Amino acid sequence: MCGGHVAMGTGRRWWSADRDAPLGPAAETNRRRRPVSRPHQHSPASRATQAIAEHIGVEYYGALNKANWDERVPAHVASEEYAVQRFRPDPSFLSDVVRFDLPRLGTIAGLRGVHLQCHIGTDTISLARLGASMTGVDFSVPAIEHARGLAEATGADAVFVESDLYEAPAAVGKGSFDFAYTGIGALCWLPSVSRWGQVVADVLRPGGRLFIREGHPMLWALEDGRDDDLLVVKYPYFELGDPMEWDEDGTYVATDATFTNTMTHEWNHGLGEIVSALLDADLTITGLTEHDSVPWEALPGQMERIGGGEWRLCESPWRVPHSYTLQAVKRG
Repeated sequence: MCGGHVAMGTGRRWWSADRDAPLGPAAETNRRRRPVSRPHQHSPASRATQAIAEHIGVEYYGALNKANWDERVPAHVASEEYAVQRFRPDPSFLSDVVRFDLPRLGTIAGLRGVHLQCHIGTDTISLARLGASMTGVDFSVPAIEHARGLAEATGADAVFVESDLYEAPAAVGKGSFDFAYTGIGALCWLPSVSRWGQVVADVLRPGGRLFIREGHPMLWALEDGRDDDLLVVKYPYFELGDPMEWDEDGTYVATDATFTNTMTHEWNHGLGEIVSALLDADLTITGLTEHDSVPWEALPGQMERIGGGEWRLCESPWRVPHSYTLQAVKRG
């Protein structure tokens, strides 16, 4: 085994927040979390919170996740992982996530792009620095406010729109974009990946392209926090109707902050379900690559840094895919 995991991080999931009602944040470079508790369902505390959420007319998981993401923003802005402080003095600086994507992303100069679940905007602004005219979409008001401020301070060709994911086509315009981008840690916040596929199709023009790099659903099905190097499948691989419930007082970046909105609801989606969602929405799959690294310490104590913000299993990393890049084109 190897050590060196990030303090106050969380291994399970990274970046971004969304569900069927308000949907949102991308795990932007989407990062590291250490589980504080195990998934559970229908606990007395969760029933009480659900009653409150229903009283104010907001879906339970949407209200919980949005509150959690809103509260994380200051810690993420201040963190070394997001490296916000490097964007202002260095106009060539790119986030690690976007830099990793460069060999597959290709030329996007002159294109109009939309970043779904953009969180605080560092990946969105990185894409703008590659020559695209970018629109970032996120459901968190504090995240959008920070992203707008960073875009103004850096002169980036990027605008930011507050919207939950499933309402993004109405918020930014149907058929308006040459490419859609989704970063690490976004899909786990969505209860329905098929609805996500339709959103992607709706925002793209005919011939427009989707680019997504995500944590692999097989990785997210593994038990984390173990004191050995075994890979144990514990959590759902496939999308289920009921969410996994998590209660964590930290986040996936190194921070001394603790949070009061600690409950989140999350879903895994199998790779076949993700591909099928896009095919059903009239997209053609043009590329699918599985990687043996991921940009957060997904299994604390079992992974090591390999540079460029990436982490890999210390022992036999070929045992499990860590992340994947998927590309598709809208037909028509």
